Amino acid sequence: MLRRTLLGLTVAAALATPALAYPDRTITLAVGFAPGGSTDVTSRLLADRLGPALGPNGRVVVENRPGAAGLIASDWLRRQTPDGHLLMLVEASSHALAPNAVQGGTRYDPIGDFTHIAVVGTGPMIVVAPPSFPARTPQDAIARLREGGENLPFASSGVASMPHLSAEMVAAVLNMPGRFPHVPYRSGGLMVESIARGETQWGVAVLASAAGQVRDGRVRGIAVTGLERFPSFPDIPTLAESALPGFDLENWFAVIGPKGMPPAVVETLNRAIRTAIAEPQLRERLLVAGVNPWTRPNAPTDAEAFFRAELAKFGQVVARTGVKLEP
Repeated sequence: MLRRTLLGLTVAAALATPALAYPDRTITLAVGFAPGGSTDVTSRLLADRLGPALGPNGRVVVENRPGAAGLIASDWLRRQTPDGHLLMLVEASSHALAPNAVQGGTRYDPIGDFTHIAVVGTGPMIVVAPPSFPARTPQDAIARLREGGENLPFASSGVASMPHLSAEMVAAVLNMPGRFPHVPYRSGGLMVESIARGETQWGVAVLASAAGQVRDGRVRGIAVTGLERFPSFPDIPTLAESALPGFDLENWFAVIGPKGMPPAVVETLNRAIRTAIAEPQLRERLLVAGVNPWTRPNAPTDAEAFFRAELAKFGQVVARTGVKLEP
């Protein structure tokens, strides 16, 4: 009887003890690219507001783990403890493009190896060139590319990145696959800097990587790759409306964690991310940076469904263009 009484008291005490608060220490938001690129910029804008949205103990720091357009960091993340203190901001290149286009595939399953928490936003790519590039309109730029071929190397933020695929897609649409030499850099920021210096003649950058340099005239923004003009750059036409009808390719950003995160932690993070990106100040800063904040349904189940849909969509893009990327 005494034993049962003590056991009951122990259980009651355990039930009365509040659950461990989350977060109970600093959250690391990893980025698979070097500082200065689109994913890095977006991660820092988000981290600045995500911490306060998580409450008094909320503190989020960004950690850059560059290499192979996010593939190395993604493989690292899947092997981490799923307690919600190690997260990653990923983009389409590592979780929709690479699994379809990299020969031999990726070391991770973009669906089965991760917890999908929330989508942050989307943004088009932008065709950029040095100020000295002898073309100003999309039509003139396409004509110049047709003429230049091997003499017009393009820059990207890395092999298997969205800028790499975008430029290869332009080449495929022009019936010039493999004709333009590829010069990969470690980040979108370094890529755009190379174009500004004239080291490379053109590239298709994630808009968030190039927004500042386009505004100050260090690089020329020729056209965006979405079907609609971007709100922060209304004077820059789309490729679809001006030079390549039907051309439509956008990047996106989302927060994920290792597989097996506690549902309560996932819900807490999801709610905090949705709160952060709904703030007018952050929304404006994201738009200025070239990211359109996500406004569609955004529960964790919605985020996973979005990943599945994007993986299928990029599979179709890769199949249609024949683009294959070496790891």
